[in-house]
Amino acid sequence: MAQTKTAGAFDVRYIVAALMGTYGVILTILGLVNTSDAELEAADGFNVNLWAGLGLLVFAAAFAAWARLRPLVVREVTDEEREAAGRPTDDR
Repeated sequence: MAQTKTAGAFDVRYIVAALMGTYGVILTILGLVNTSDAELEAADGFNVNLWAGLGLLVFAAAFAAWARLRPLVVREVTDEEREAAGRPTDDR
């Protein structure tokens, strides 16, 4: 019987979540600390960096939750299946 395991840290959803989370943290900090009155006036009083950063953080959390709740399952191929496919086994 073939064994299964999860992709773990190599799941691309974790990589996307980390990247978007990093950008989200940076934008949120910029929105809280480094927003000038001229920038707020140009955006009609809407703090774009803050809200984009918070949106990215929610997006990153959703991706991480998706990867955690529905892990990518990888099935290990047995030696018999490799031989049947005409591929050499690991022990050669």
